[in-house]
Amino acid sequence: MTSDRLPRVTQDDVEEIKQFIRSYVGSSGCDGVVIGQSGGIDSAVTTKLAVDALGADHVHTIFMPSNVTPDSDRVSTESMAKSWGTGYEIINITEAVDKLEEALGGGLSKLDRGNLSARCRMAILYSRAKSMNRIVLGTSNQSELMMGYFTKFGDGACDALPLVNMYKTNVRQLARLIGVPDDIIAKPPTAGLWEGQTDEEEMGISYVMLDQILYGLEQERTDREIASITGLPIANVQSIRARVVAMSHKRLPASRPGKVI
Repeated sequence: MTSDRLPRVTQDDVEEIKQFIRSYVGSSGCDGVVIGQSGGIDSAVTTKLAVDALGADHVHTIFMPSNVTPDSDRVSTESMAKSWGTGYEIINITEAVDKLEEALGGGLSKLDRGNLSARCRMAILYSRAKSMNRIVLGTSNQSELMMGYFTKFGDGACDALPLVNMYKTNVRQLARLIGVPDDIIAKPPTAGLWEGQTDEEEMGISYVMLDQILYGLEQERTDREIASITGLPIANVQSIRARVVAMSHKRLPASRPGKVI
């Protein structure tokens, strides 16, 4: 990928993120971090960066499967925890989500149940973080944030976000630099909200092309310029721009009237 489309990640970027994690945890007065480990690349990269920055004793990961989570994800998360020496536990959320859906009258759509699952997972992370005097380290990347591809107060909730300036393409580069297993890097990205769900299919575009468009938007290029650089039809670029604008409310703090106390 050429530099005018998306910059490459360097070892300096790795060191900067590790320093951010050390500084944030140190200033918080907490003893370490808690991370939701899904078996995907974002949580794997976040975990490995935290281990390298803080030491494995200060990193606790939680795998929170549901009834649609493949067993291969458990195998992957257990393997990484063992290899990197982190704390690790499994908390199945199926029964909790079932009870919440029942309390809401049942019959939730796949998307609604998926959002409920994401919020249930975050409740678990914050409960465990409180009991351990730790912060919750988020795993979302810049591509997901710009597209609004996250659940408010679910996977979008955290205390610190190390990958906030990294597009998904950058996260893959970062994973190779820090030693994340190849099978995790090659795995199709998925939020794991329902069986067979993948990020790229749901968004209707590959991350490789999406990230080039998002970078063009960040660089304040016109739709025509971005289309020329990426080779995509201008209608695709316009559609992504509209999505980024429409999802801006998900990236902002809650609005409030009057004086902030």
